[in-house]
Amino acid sequence: MLYAIVESGGKQYKAVEGSYIEVDLLPDEVGKKKTFDKVLLLVDDEKVEVGTPYLSNVSVDTTILEHFKGPKIIVFKYRAKERYRVKTGHRQKYTRVMVESIAFAGKTVKPAKVEEPVAKVEKAEKPAAKKAPAAAAKKASSSTAKKPAAKASTAAKPAAKKTTTKPSAAKKPSEKK
Repeated sequence: MLYAIVESGGKQYKAVEGSYIEVDLLPDEVGKKKTFDKVLLLVDDEKVEVGTPYLSNVSVDTTILEHFKGPKIIVFKYRAKERYRVKTGHRQKYTRVMVESIAFAGKTVKPAKVEEPVAKVEKAEKPAAKKAPAAAAKKASSSTAKKPAAKASTAAKPAAKKTTTKPSAAKKPSEKK
C-alpha cells in the first residue's frame, strides 16, 4: 500500500492515491491543481522513508474539489453567581482535495486494466430477455387470482353489519303532550 504523510497548515494528513483529504482552507480556486512538497513520511509496500524533517524529491499532487464549512461548535462562557453568560458559535472552513498521485524517485507504474470483449456482454443479456416473459406471465396469473378473493371479502362485510332496531315509544315528542 502506497501512502504519504503530508503537512499542511501545521497539521499532518495521510494521503492515499485515489482518495481525498480535508485540510484547512486553502486560498486556491476549485478545480486547480495543488502540490504538497512538505512530505514527512513515505510508505511504499514494505519500504518506509522518514524525512528529517521533510523528504526531498517527494511530492503529492492533488486537485481541489470543494470548499466547505465544518459542523457548528457552540462556545458557552459562564461564571456562577456573577450574571455572566456569553454564547457564541463557530464553523471552521475546510478544503477537500483529491489525491491524484504521489511522485517520488523509483516509483513503478502499474499497467492499465484491459477491457473485456463486447461479445461476452451480449451473451449475458440474451438469457435475461428469455426469463422476463415467464416472470410477466406469473405476475398476470397471480394478480387475477387475487382479485376475485378481494371482491368476495368486501361483499361479505356489508351483509354482516346490517342490524334492525325497533323505534321506542318514549322518544316520540308528540305522545308526551
